[in-house]
Amino acid sequence: MYVLGHVGISLLLYAPLAWLLLSTGQPAVAALTGLLMIVLAPLPDLDTYTDRLDHRGPTHTVWFALGVGLVTALVAGVSAVAGGAIVGSSHSLPPVWVAGWFGTVSTLTVLGHLAGDMLTPMGVWPFRPLSAWHYTAELTPSKNPRANRLCFAAGVVILTLTLLATGSHESIQRVVVGCLGCGS
Repeated sequence: MYVLGHVGISLLLYAPLAWLLLSTGQPAVAALTGLLMIVLAPLPDLDTYTDRLDHRGPTHTVWFALGVGLVTALVAGVSAVAGGAIVGSSHSLPPVWVAGWFGTVSTLTVLGHLAGDMLTPMGVWPFRPLSAWHYTAELTPSKNPRANRLCFAAGVVILTLTLLATGSHESIQRVVVGCLGCGS
């Protein structure tokens, strides 16, 4: 998959999280979660920018996913302690919750990237170096523009339907404005 496809997969994974957060009165956390998942979606492909790492090598493992989650949890936890509550939250969230939430979401996002790459003939070796197990569904080449657009469109449609299902147009507006504001 390319960036567009990976972002689409992240949007698919984000949809139920957005519903949960919006249903529990956390539009600011929903916006930050969505932004984080979009930003981290292509992260494992940073290996394509260096000759020191094989493509779909160490950055395409569950260990990397767990490491990204741990680093994110630490940063989120320290930020929550230093900065207090997330602005716009309906109630104060404990720093441990903030760290756990964003660490888990980051791990999930990288695992979603691996799942997208498992659709391609090249596949991934998710447990190396402990295991040589290789997985590929061989459904589509990474560079297939239709497959990448389909993943992205599926993510956008499912997320849109999920946001509409929350029944709160104000929450939807806050998520969109929050994501656009954080991204600029």
